[in-house]
Amino acid sequence: MTTLVSAWTAAKVRLKAAGIDSPVIDARLLVEAAASATRVDIIADPHRALTAEQDAALEGYISRREKREPISHILRSKGFWKIMLRVTPDVLTPRPDTETILDAVLPRFAENQRFSVLDLGVGSGAILLAILSERPGARGLGVDVSEDALAVARENAANLGLADRTALLRGDWTWALAQDDFDLVVSNPPYIPSGDIAGLSPEVRDYEPRVALDGGNDGLDAYRVLAPQILRVLKAGGVFAVEVGLGQSAAVRALFEAAGAEDIRVVADLGLRDRVVTGHKKPLGQNPVNG
Repeated sequence: MTTLVSAWTAAKVRLKAAGIDSPVIDARLLVEAAASATRVDIIADPHRALTAEQDAALEGYISRREKREPISHILRSKGFWKIMLRVTPDVLTPRPDTETILDAVLPRFAENQRFSVLDLGVGSGAILLAILSERPGARGLGVDVSEDALAVARENAANLGLADRTALLRGDWTWALAQDDFDLVVSNPPYIPSGDIAGLSPEVRDYEPRVALDGGNDGLDAYRVLAPQILRVLKAGGVFAVEVGLGQSAAVRALFEAAGAEDIRVVADLGLRDRVVTGHKKPLGQNPVNG
């Protein structure tokens, strides 16, 4: 007979043998999902038996994880900031490091302030929807080149009760957008150098959408396009924040300086790695770069 505790123990052993970085946590999450249990159930009622159907579901989950399929894809969900999001192979799995964007921008807008947000490369909607969930006076537009990604973002907006304040558009960055239109622009663009993708973990390399990863030869292709375009669509005095990869903050900062941004600063994540470049458009809106 398989119980909650024996299932968890066996799953931990298998996932550790498969080289999973967090076998204890992943095993618990898979047991909870398969057995319709909670963390409290595993502690308070460890000898509760799994049904045959639950046992079979758990076996399927563990087998998929052993092949390094991300747990977010197996469970079709991932927590980000204070919200829970549906995740599919069509979108980048939201990561805690990206929450640094929220830390950088939320203090700049009062809780009930009315303002407009643009999320370029919206993916699952993680950044945009987290901002809207914290600032009820905000309205947002998410742009993505992938219609499949937009479908995921649309579902997440509906599930979170944010559909009435969220618009989604298929497009190539800001090409269809008016000038001086947004108070805040955020983005987590692809920034992995093309040559580094083969060396990424299997969870990322084999399962994440490459379009959301590949930043060109040096990882900076998207920023070269985005810096002038972001300054074009920002209102005078508007704020921007973009995620950056390891060792990229100085180069990205220089690109935004050249585009006419002011008060640029770099924000570190909880691991003390430079993670976000943020700043604002000149208050008088005199930006000579049209992108």
